[in-house]
Amino acid sequence: MINTVNKPRTASKNRPQSADMDIANFKQVNYLEVTRNQHDQRIDNFLLARLKGLPKSHVYKMIRSDEVRINNKRCKAHDKLERGDIVRIAPIALATREKPIISPEFAQSLMQRIVYEDDGLMVIDKPSGMAVHGGSGLDFGIIEAMRETTGKKYLELVHRIDKDTSGLLMIAKKRSTLKSLQQHLRDKTIQKSYLCVVKGQPILNETLIDAPLLRFTLASGERRVRVDAKDEQSKPSQTDILVKARFNLVSQVDKATQNSGVSLVEARPATGRTHQIRVHLAHIGYPILGDDKYNPQDDSGVRRLCLHAWRLQIPDYPIIEAPLADDIASLLPAEVSQQLAVEAIEMVKANK
Repeated sequence: MINTVNKPRTASKNRPQSADMDIANFKQVNYLEVTRNQHDQRIDNFLLARLKGLPKSHVYKMIRSDEVRINNKRCKAHDKLERGDIVRIAPIALATREKPIISPEFAQSLMQRIVYEDDGLMVIDKPSGMAVHGGSGLDFGIIEAMRETTGKKYLELVHRIDKDTSGLLMIAKKRSTLKSLQQHLRDKTIQKSYLCVVKGQPILNETLIDAPLLRFTLASGERRVRVDAKDEQSKPSQTDILVKARFNLVSQVDKATQNSGVSLVEARPATGRTHQIRVHLAHIGYPILGDDKYNPQDDSGVRRLCLHAWRLQIPDYPIIEAPLADDIASLLPAEVSQQLAVEAIEMVKANK
């Protein structure tokens, strides 16, 4: 708890506001009082969540330059906050984003995409083409839209999925839930399963891809990932692949003349690297249809990334599943769709 002797002298003049509230004026000194929602959070993550218009490098520079203090004392990026602490933030020039304007129709469509909710966790079936958060030229993403739609003071992403990937996204409604689920992710006790349609038909029904991944940046500034076993910066990465069906996809470009062998694959990542499933599948010669980054020669005519976050198995939670997105499901033969429906029913029965 805060030592009142060390309170900033201006605290009576500039009363600290709850850290649950948005900062209204960044051009003045701000004092934020830590609540239970930020208890045990690192100061760098605390700042990054509130200074969204500021580059990460600037946030860390502010900490090093003593422009951020905890209980009137200098701090380091890894220092953790306690409930009741007072965080002082010096005046900054921040290009803030305005709150997103959410139409009633869009708000309703988002609420209808909630597939699971309790007092601490919300899981939403994210549509393809919508980012999980704003930035990089985007006014808002799922998290900002859900905060505005629900009016909830505390909503935080538990993890992230790619903009073009559809499916299950975990959002914490309480700090304790966020910490618990993120610890499960670190301990690898949450099983995430994805469905994807890939080019080609693997011979083996199950394959473990164990290939280290390296993040790099193109000359254009775009971030990419590649398999690289030699670079010391590469991170160990494993994905288990299970072939659920092999079939011929009638080309979306020329339905009359061209058929191509494809497969419906379930991917279970053991690690959570950027673009992991996409890069791993391309690496073994079965790239995901519609992947403009890692399958640029795709001639299927499919207009979206055929990757869907399908199922979550979390300790002490029911199995959570999002049906395959319609635009991917439309590519499957009727018998394959039926197979998925039967499997979903069996999973529900087994989970009771």
